[in-house]
Amino acid sequence: MPETLDHKLSSRTATIVVVGLGYVGLPLAAQLATVGYRVWGLDVDQDRVAAVNAGKSYIDDVGEADLAALVGRGLLDATLDPAVSGEADAVIICVPTPLTRSKEPDLSHVKAAVGKLAPHLHPAQLIILESTTYPGTTVEVIKPMLERSGLVAGRDFYLAFSPERLDPGNRRRAIRHVPKIVGGLTSQCTALACQLYQQVTPQVVPVSSPTVAEMVKVYENVFRNVNIALVNELTLLCARMGLDVWEIIDAAATKPYGFMPFYPGPGVGGHCIPVDPYYLAAKAREFDFHVRFIELAATVNDSMPYYVVSRITEALGARGKALRGAKTLILGAAYKKDISDARESPALKIIELLGKRGAVVHYHDPHVPQIVLPNPGTTLVSTPLTDQTLETMDCAVIATDHSDIDYTWISERVPLIVDTRNVFRSRTNSHVVRL
Repeated sequence: MPETLDHKLSSRTATIVVVGLGYVGLPLAAQLATVGYRVWGLDVDQDRVAAVNAGKSYIDDVGEADLAALVGRGLLDATLDPAVSGEADAVIICVPTPLTRSKEPDLSHVKAAVGKLAPHLHPAQLIILESTTYPGTTVEVIKPMLERSGLVAGRDFYLAFSPERLDPGNRRRAIRHVPKIVGGLTSQCTALACQLYQQVTPQVVPVSSPTVAEMVKVYENVFRNVNIALVNELTLLCARMGLDVWEIIDAAATKPYGFMPFYPGPGVGGHCIPVDPYYLAAKAREFDFHVRFIELAATVNDSMPYYVVSRITEALGARGKALRGAKTLILGAAYKKDISDARESPALKIIELLGKRGAVVHYHDPHVPQIVLPNPGTTLVSTPLTDQTLETMDCAVIATDHSDIDYTWISERVPLIVDTRNVFRSRTNSHVVRL
């Protein structure tokens, strides 16, 4: 008697294909292989595939020794060939869902992935989307594409959405420590997806549909975006009033109930927080509804790099130096500290704006050796920090507060520091300007 999918998942004898070996896909593939599943990583990037098969990790959250061990034991391989999905019991899609230049949802990667999987779809196969997207994507986009095969979702194959919940760089919040939301097209779809994730996460939370699961993910990130926007707007007001916003937040955080501290910064970055409000807003317009509060929060956060540049300009001007021609060093290109992920990083926008205004811009990031600016398409390489380099700078801007940068040493050699991350906190340095 053939082994059922339910039994294969619970016994960890299933073969899993993870589509997209980026910041979400590779950690997930590694965790699935760690618990014993046979895992194939499918990607369109030949360099990524070659690196995985050589046991070389390019993602901070996947240890190279661990990856090499999984590959060596035959539990994890990578391929460029989508036909591998035809041998899989379950396929998990973890491809990018960016914005267009006009900030509209871009599902081209999802559609391309599903288009390549559809010819290899077979009965009793489980398909799960993890890519962050607007509510309705699984049912309205993926389901009809897969059903062109002649198989019917919920009857012949199983379909679900389970949003990724990665916090890059946070080892205490790795996949195995974070509850998973699962919404299937039918109760059986939900049960099978839950069966899979129960093998790798401590808690699985089923919801009534893929669309509910998609909305859960968007809501989680919009919640953060709105609260960050609130404190960023408060920062602008405090600057005009001559108040220290950091002191205010620290004092408010002593309240033991009804308050959660959020902190200002040069903007928001990463794949989800800057993107999700626009995905939700686009979907809301289909229902003649405008999420004005959410869109306003996104606008506030999008404006922060412009505010940082204005602070740099003012600070230089107060010292008799024009922005045009000023040698400016941006410290940190990643969107958060101690990681190598520069996706949607506000530092990139700050660099772009400074360059357009005539500043001579350098950057240093020990985790990001080079960056490509989004609009000019210019590639910059991280500048090594030396006494000589620092002493030629007119200004240094702390855009990302990496732990392995010696800020005191830098402040002793650069005449002006613009601190957007409160690295210097309450220290009274006359040449340090905080956000």
